[in-house]
Formats: sequence, structure tokens, C-alpha cells
Amino acid sequence: MHSFAPEIMLITILSLVVFSDVLASKLKIPSVFLLLIGSYLIYNYLPMAVPIDLRAHFDTIILFCIPLIFMGDALHLHFKDIKKYGWDIFYLAVVAVALSITAGASMYHFGIFESLSIGAYVSLFAINMATDAVSVQSILSRFNGISHHIKVLIEGESLGNDATAVIAFFFIGLPWMMSGSIDAGTAAFDALRVFAMSMGIGLMIGFFFYMLMKLFSDKRGEFFAFVIEGYAAYVIAEEMHISGILTLIVAIIATKGWIDADTEEDESKKTKSFLHKMRLSTIRATTHERLEYIYEMAKEFGYIAAVMIFFILAEMADFEKLWQYKFEILLMFGMTTLIRAVSMAKFAWIGDKSRHIAPVGLEGWFILTFSGMKGALSIILVHMIPATFEHKEFFEVVTTGVVMMSIFVYGTTLWTYFTFFKKEDEASIFK
Repeated sequence: MHSFAPEIMLITILSLVVFSDVLASKLKIPSVFLLLIGSYLIYNYLPMAVPIDLRAHFDTIILFCIPLIFMGDALHLHFKDIKKYGWDIFYLAVVAVALSITAGASMYHFGIFESLSIGAYVSLFAINMATDAVSVQSILSRFNGISHHIKVLIEGESLGNDATAVIAFFFIGLPWMMSGSIDAGTAAFDALRVFAMSMGIGLMIGFFFYMLMKLFSDKRGEFFAFVIEGYAAYVIAEEMHISGILTLIVAIIATKGWIDADTEEDESKKTKSFLHKMRLSTIRATTHERLEYIYEMAKEFGYIAAVMIFFILAEMADFEKLWQYKFEILLMFGMTTLIRAVSMAKFAWIGDKSRHIAPVGLEGWFILTFSGMKGALSIILVHMIPATFEHKEFFEVVTTGVVMMSIFVYGTTLWTYFTFFKKEDEASIFK
């Protein structure tokens, strides 16, 4: 007799996405709330709807989902916004994250979590400082009154934050945690090497697919080209032992950036520049209309991938263990929230003092602080810890609790603010 487990699983995921969107629109709440709750209820009370052992196939699910999760957010960034707010995004995505992980690791000296080494602190905070692009977009897409500047910062930070956290985890925290010691110089050099190589390989892959897309003019083909690019960039980078996530983000943003450059530059400028001639900028890779289709499809595929990860989260959400570690979860959630609030306050202060970074104001600080929802990437990273690590259960339970609290607490805070206290049009905010 044939097994229809894959078909049933697909029906479950798509049905959950569809009904969550419908209910979210009716109730005027972020769909990620319903996706998270629905995945837990289905997994635990309707097991016939999830006939596949997701935990046993977790590695395969990760490889399938990672490009889809990051592709949509990367496509949404525009070339002109990256040029205008590049320093802002770099500070939030690299400097602020590195400082936040360092601040978290310094808690080792206070012995907050007994028996954890300093390397374990680095890993724990790298895992729990990584934001989730799908959760952030799901929540913020429901709100009016967010300026374009803040939206760009949130999108750019949610992508770059993840890449920085991944490098800090795999190339500093995890080796330090498992071996008990690390050479600071070697670790720093390795992290910089990975960052530089990932950027370089990503740019090359991005240019290749940008040129490839000039050979056809079909929206479905262009969308699949982006999908192929995301998977190819991730696989190539991982085979080279560099950051697959950073490489695929850079590749997608680079391709999209060159496409934006072609559509935004005037014809006279194109004919004079050697670089413009080299990339055949007079031949358009796509159009604004087809890009809108690509955005929507990428967003939907990202939701599907996120739901698959949420089902894994539902399997990990053992409420007995969550209650057992309730103090540690609340403490970790409080520390990561405080560190993020201070980090965003520092960014807002720099924006008032420096001409290179645009000011965000008090309201911008508030939105940036509570847009730091955790999600799929945190679950992925904590799963990557070897089973031999004696504190793996602690890491899994605490991370699961922090992810759930960040989505509901941060999301509810933003929903309450924009629903009851801030109803102005977008143009009137952050002036």
C-alpha cells in the first residue's frame, strides 16, 4: 500500500498558511501568532495531519527551508535603500550584534547559568540574538505608520543579524564551547576569512545569475532562477566551509541590486560607463511588474518554510521541561531584551551625533527594539549542537522558550502600540 505522508504533510502546511492568513485578516492580528499556535495544536492533537517524523528528518528540512526563509527578505531590499542606509544596516547587523553577543558572554563572570563555560555563553547568546525574518515581516506587515526608513533598517538588520550570529556561533562559540579553549587571534581571523569569502562568493554568484536572467523574460522563470540561486549559493558555500546563509543573502541582494540599478539609472549614464556596458545594462533582467510577482511568491514560499520549522518547534515545546527551566527562560529573555534595548538606544544616540547614520528618534528605538523576534534560525542553530554536549537539553529548552516569548511578547507589544496608540499615516512618523 502506498504511503501518502508527503501529500498529507503538504496539505497540512498549505491549509495552515491559508487559514492563518484569513483569520489574521479578520482578527487584525499578525499571522505568525496563528501559525505558531496552529502548528503546536495540529502536531500535538491531530497527529494524523503530520505523518512524517520531522525530528528524524530535521537536517533535511533545514537544508530545504533555509534558502526559502531568507530569499524573500533579501529580495525586498532595494539598491537605493542599501546605498542610502548602508552604514545604518552595517552597524545594526554586524557591530551591534557582535557587541550584544560580547555583552551576553560577559555574564559568564557573574555565574548566572551554573556550569556553563564562557564558550557556551557565546554560543547561547549567538543563538538567541538571531532575529527571524519571516516572523518580523509577518508582524510588521500588519501595521500602518512605520516609516520607510525604519522598514529598511528592520529588513536589513534581520538579514545581516542572522549572518553575523551564524558566523559567531559556528566559527567562535561552538568550537570554543566543545573544546573548552580557543585562540582568540585564530578565531577572529577565521571569522573575518569566512565573512570576506562569503561576501566574495556571494557577489560572484549574484552577478552570474543577474547575467543569466537577461537570457529570458518570463516571471515564473525569473522566480525559479532566484530560488535556484539561493540553493546554489548555500550549497556551494557550505561545501567550501564558509557561511552558506551569508553567501545566499549576498548573492540574492547583489542580483536584485544590479536589477534595481538597471531600472533606476538613466539611459545617458548607461552608455558612458564601462561597467554598465560590461554588465549589458541596456538588456533588462526583469521588470517592476514581474518583480512584484517574484516578491509575492518568495514571501509565500518563506511562510511555507517557516511553518515547517514551527512544526519542529512544536515537537520541541515540552511544557513540562519549559516549566522546569522557567527561571532560566525568563532570565535569558530578559537579558536579551535588555541588551537589544541598550544596543538600539546606542544606535539612536549615534544617529543624533553622526551624519553617516540617519536619526530614528524615540519611536524608532521602540520599534527596532521590539522587532527583534526570534524564530527559525534560533531553532536551527540550537539543533546543530552535537548530541554529546552535556547541556544540549538546557540550550534547546531555553531557546524554545525565548523564541516563543519573543514572538508573543514583542509581537503583542507592537500590535498593541499600533492598534491603540499610533494610527497616523506613514508620512507623519519619524519626522
